[in-house]
Amino acid sequence: MMDWIRRATETLTLESDAIRDLIPKVGIEFKAVGQLLLEMKGRVVITGIGKSAIIAQKLAATFNSTGTPAIFMHAADAIHGDLGLVQRDDLVICISKSGNSPEIKALVPLLKSRDIQLIGMVGNDGSYLAQHSDFILDTTVSKEACPLDLAPTSSTAAQMAMGDALATCLMEARGFEAADFAQMHPGGALGKRLYTRLQDVMRSDQNPSVMHDASLKLVVLEMSSGRCGATAVKHNDKVVGIITDGDLRRAMENGLGTDAEAIQLMNDAPKTMPHDALAVQAFQLMEKHSISQIMVMDGEDYAGIVHLHDILREGIF
Repeated sequence: MMDWIRRATETLTLESDAIRDLIPKVGIEFKAVGQLLLEMKGRVVITGIGKSAIIAQKLAATFNSTGTPAIFMHAADAIHGDLGLVQRDDLVICISKSGNSPEIKALVPLLKSRDIQLIGMVGNDGSYLAQHSDFILDTTVSKEACPLDLAPTSSTAAQMAMGDALATCLMEARGFEAADFAQMHPGGALGKRLYTRLQDVMRSDQNPSVMHDASLKLVVLEMSSGRCGATAVKHNDKVVGIITDGDLRRAMENGLGTDAEAIQLMNDAPKTMPHDALAVQAFQLMEKHSISQIMVMDGEDYAGIVHLHDILREGIF
């Protein structure tokens, strides 16, 4: 009978060990490659064959999304016309476990003949690729997680991790920030988290307010009209507090009657954020303080109230 848990545990252990074993291999050569990519004038062209080609595709996407211009080129297609993708100022990262695939052996001399700098991400330091690369990123693994020690598993995990390490180093070296990341990811929930601001989710009718001496009846009517379960409280045209559904319940529990005024009901330390703050930051603040509303400010002026549901409605989470 198949022991699923044992097999899965062994696979994860072997792959995690393969990644951990990369740490001593990250040294001067890795730093040189990183500096080269940081200073390059063109793009990094990432190539490979078989499973390594799939890793190359993923790493090209990661580099592009984190500020390093990259393009994927399949090694087999390269020797049948796609080599034209590689321009004079480009660098090439060639990924291969064995470093001796026929396609790699055919591609490398073509690159060298054009004086293209070649970085070999290779799992065999005695291979053809390793011997002919300008720089080597060593991704040698002791054993594949495959029970037959044949299918690329630990080796592809190591390739992926080494490429990710390079990409994250380049991000930090470039000072690549969340705002830069947002420009690369405008679509989907991830994009919305990075560019949607409170002013984008606020409706025009979400700025309820009452004067500090307003009656309970006026407070309730204003809260209902704003449809966000709260109202700002003003005194001399300045916001002095907020009243939420929870504040009303607590006031009733504390014995305040129907003759209570807004100033007696309000919370005089409302949580506020500027109108151009990211909606995701407002959501995090609400979570931290277990509240459902944030008061939005435009400088010193009251702009409105955003409810937790307004953010969720945007599909940010």
